[in-house]
Amino acid sequence: MTVAEVGEPLYRDPSRTVAERVDDLLGRMTRDEKVAQLGSAWVFQLARQGSLDPDLAGGLLRNGIGHVTRISGASSLGARDSGLLANAIQRYLAEETRLGIPAIVHEEICSGLMAREATVFPQAIGLASTWEPELAHMLGDSIRRQMRAVGAHQGLAPVLDVCRDPRWGRTEETFGEDPHLVAQMGVAFVRGLQGGDLREGVVATAKHLVGYGASEGGMNWAPARILPRELREVYLHPFEAAVRTAGVASVMSAYNEVDGVLCAADRDLLTGVLREQWGFEGCVVSDYFSVRQIAEYHRLARDGAHAAAMALDAGLDIELPATDCYGAPLLDALERGLVDETTLERAVGRVLRAKFELGLFDHPYVDPALATEAADTPRHHELARTIARKSIVLLKNDGALPLSQEVTAVAVIGPNADSARNLFGDYAYPAHVESLREVLESGHSELSASFGQLAEIDPVELRTPSVLDALRERMGRAVAHARGCDVGGDSTDGFAEAVALAEAADVAVLVMGDKSGLTDDCTSGEFRDRASFDLPGVQEQLVRAVLETGTPVVLVLVAGRPAASRELHERCSAVVMVWLPGEEGAGAIADVITGAATPGGKLPISYPVTSGQVPVFYAHKVSGGRSHPKGDYVDTPSQPLYPFGHGLSYTTFELSDARVREARIDWNDAIVVDATITNTGSRPGDEVVQVYVRDPHASITRPVRELKGFVRVELDPGAATTVTFELPVGQLGFYDRQLAYVVEPGIFEVFVGTSSVDLIDAGSVEVVADSTGAAPTKVFEGSVATG
Repeated sequence: MTVAEVGEPLYRDPSRTVAERVDDLLGRMTRDEKVAQLGSAWVFQLARQGSLDPDLAGGLLRNGIGHVTRISGASSLGARDSGLLANAIQRYLAEETRLGIPAIVHEEICSGLMAREATVFPQAIGLASTWEPELAHMLGDSIRRQMRAVGAHQGLAPVLDVCRDPRWGRTEETFGEDPHLVAQMGVAFVRGLQGGDLREGVVATAKHLVGYGASEGGMNWAPARILPRELREVYLHPFEAAVRTAGVASVMSAYNEVDGVLCAADRDLLTGVLREQWGFEGCVVSDYFSVRQIAEYHRLARDGAHAAAMALDAGLDIELPATDCYGAPLLDALERGLVDETTLERAVGRVLRAKFELGLFDHPYVDPALATEAADTPRHHELARTIARKSIVLLKNDGALPLSQEVTAVAVIGPNADSARNLFGDYAYPAHVESLREVLESGHSELSASFGQLAEIDPVELRTPSVLDALRERMGRAVAHARGCDVGGDSTDGFAEAVALAEAADVAVLVMGDKSGLTDDCTSGEFRDRASFDLPGVQEQLVRAVLETGTPVVLVLVAGRPAASRELHERCSAVVMVWLPGEEGAGAIADVITGAATPGGKLPISYPVTSGQVPVFYAHKVSGGRSHPKGDYVDTPSQPLYPFGHGLSYTTFELSDARVREARIDWNDAIVVDATITNTGSRPGDEVVQVYVRDPHASITRPVRELKGFVRVELDPGAATTVTFELPVGQLGFYDRQLAYVVEPGIFEVFVGTSSVDLIDAGSVEVVADSTGAAPTKVFEGSVATG
């Protein structure tokens, strides 16, 4: 019997509160219908040739469904057809199931909506390199508009993993090594994506809780060795900020274990910390296949039923990407008493609440005609170009850049020079489509068991220019090209042509680096961890061969993590880190190389000399960061090649008059710091002013410095501005011996600079307890003003 036949129940009444509607609906559901809300289905499990298959739907949707996985991202559908299919699925659920509960459609959004007709934005590590949270907010808002237009409601981002080991292939998906920077970028993205009202917003998914980016050896899915205080101060910090300050509506559990406890089955984490301590009220979703992994990969559970019981009891609400352990095994677990009905209803209630808050019961359908209009607009491209341009980090420059007007012959060399595809990160649609079939056909039991028949996905026709295309557009006949070698492989057949081209040129622009994705020929991305930071394949040899010609070399690194040996960085005239800049990346690179734009990006992660240094990060303890008493290793420096926060410009800047306003403040007040930044060069440009704080005498050893504030400032030549930071004392605390967050009264030292090592002393502040003794609570954000 359908909803229409039984009349309009209370849960259908939009004038009722969400809590009333959830309670009413829960009371009407059978156990099978409740369990169905905790599961999911791939788009290709429901559709054939782009249309809903009633036979497939009848088997998977008869009791409803929690999520539908990647209508846009795992199909060949354009925006309009994605909207049509989303409507068909929602209509089937509304008209052919007993209770008519709509589904949440989720999509990947690491570098924009992962969809055939959507704009590909820079990868997250590039977004972080802008040091401009407002751009993260704008990106989230842009994705929100595209997703809502195609009938999607939840995005699997932001990645809030703090990454201090760039051997890890997913470094590119992160905001870097610093918990404060990661938190600020993540909070801004969540606010942009969710908007002011979820009825018009998209659920953000903070992932991966927790420690996923701190794995042994930088290897994917490996255990994380994190001590309890470090876990709270570093790795949990961005997630807590997303929950407490941005109200993130969903969290994804991580694949890994921390000290022997699986994150997907950790009740202390998913319920104790997340819900009871932080007050999180949203849904916890599994990372793909991770519930089954409890049994088959980690071997912690005997079978799927025990795995389902462990995950559900821990507080994991929804199994993605397809129903497996949260299907028949969960029903079996309930029948056998491995998990109780109250726990089930609590999880189902959270799922239903999310659907009501999204407005899906009242407005389940979209206008497909509007989907195409929202998919790939000039506004999206303008934002993608802005982010790409501002993400570029000039690591080194001996005067080779920008290319002067006297340059009449440029040799553009390298495997990424003429490859538009390699500008994309691993979860961009063009990269991920080629990954999907290989992963599904790889034979991995963790991946293949939940899929069944894979629908055909059409090849992607790239409409994106390459770096070579963009440079030729600007410089015309002055640009000649030789590929030289592939990203991987050992063939040197193209070396002779590349060397000859370089010998005849005024300057050689070598565009080297990674191919990001999940396939075996990729060198960065998920499952593509690397033990070395040298360029893959024979690229290092090619660069050396070109350097021997004596022609000045500009090394452009299109890469997902720090790349190229120290030797190459030292010998090249200029080194530019462009990360994986997306669809508008080629034009942004050409803008910077030719001087149409001035680089201003800053490193969000320390740039190692060698993998033997890892972990190497700026916020180490006083006793860390060097080998006592000598300092360096026997065979390499102990300091990174480039520090956290580093980035050069085509102009010069001077910091002056840095000072704290008050030498003594109440511990419920804020440290106010002023500094003047002046453009002392001849070109307009951007500088990122950074504030670091040190607690020199605490009851627990503290880092040598910690980032607590930053702002990116644009200045014309000769212009100056005063930057004022307000840092609430609640930002300055730590976790004491009882793992309670405290701010200890005492002296704090403040520094202002343009990187984590280029600093000037702004003075010190004595923080004193107020007369009431009311200690400050933890604060995640300060404020900044320029004028």
